[in-house]
Amino acid sequence: MSSKYRTVQGDMWDSIAKNCYGSELGMNALMEANHRYIDIVVFPAGIELTVPDYSKPETSNFPPWRR
Repeated sequence: MSSKYRTVQGDMWDSIAKNCYGSELGMNALMEANHRYIDIVVFPAGIELTVPDYSKPETSNFPPWRR
């Protein structure tokens, strides 16, 4: 189930992902779900984005302190 996020002035894809998912790694999921805004780098206030479900991928390529 997805939710919504309303941008504030200065939001960027990575900061929105960090806010919504706790990690910038969710940025691609946000961008795919909101393709019509893909050209925006720094958001103005008031754009409603769809926030799809996302779970951070597990990988063993990261050092232990980063997992």
